[in-house]
Amino acid sequence: MKTKPVLTLSDVKTIAAAAEAFALSNQWPVVIAICDDGGHLLWLQRLDGVAPISAEIAPAKARTAALGRRASRIYEEMINGGRTSFLSAPTLSGMLEGGEPIVVDGQCLGAIGVSGVKSSEDAQIAQAGIRALLALDPSATASAP
Repeated sequence: MKTKPVLTLSDVKTIAAAAEAFALSNQWPVVIAICDDGGHLLWLQRLDGVAPISAEIAPAKARTAALGRRASRIYEEMINGGRTSFLSAPTLSGMLEGGEPIVVDGQCLGAIGVSGVKSSEDAQIAQAGIRALLALDPSATASAP
C-alpha cells in the first residue's frame, strides 16, 4: 500500500493566512477556498467587500484544480481556444483562472481557489498561499502536475 502526504489543518491555515495577507496588501476583496485532493472543501474565507457570487466561484475553481491536478486556467484556455465541448466535463464548474493545485514532491495535496478580482490577480493570491506552505519545508519541491 502506498502512502501520500495530505494537507493538515495547520497547513490550510498557513495557506489561507498568506493568501489573505497578499490580498489585503493589494486591497483586493476576495473569497479564498481550499480543498483536499478529492475536491472536498476544507476552508472558505470571504473578505469584506467581495461580491457574494465569489463564495460560489472560489470553491468551484479549487475543486476543478484539485480534480484535474492542474491550474483551472488551463481549462479556460482550452475552451477559449475552441474546445467548447469541454464545458460538458462532469463536476468541473470552475473552469476560470484562479484555481491552483497544491503539488508537493509530485503529489497533488489539494488546491486553492480565489475569486473576487481579475482572474490573473486571483491566481496571484492563490500562488502566494502555496508559496507560504512550501516555505515551511525547504526540502519540498513544487512542480506542475
